[in-house]
Amino acid sequence: MVLIREVVEQAINAGYLTRESENQMREIFATTKCDLEDLDAFMSLQLAARAGRVKQSLESINSTELYEIN
Repeated sequence: MVLIREVVEQAINAGYLTRESENQMREIFATTKCDLEDLDAFMSLQLAARAGRVKQSLESINSTELYEIN
């Protein structure tokens, strides 16, 4: 089973968050009790995104733009 902190670590190391990673985190949050380390990791991801160190993948951005156009 993949943990939130593993997904976050990959995103921070890569500098971007893929659509697949976003979906993985949604699934984990919906189906699993997360521990404090996972919640701390998720908060770290949010802070990294705010600081511009992690961006959404182009795949995610393009999908969002398509939804806004329609």
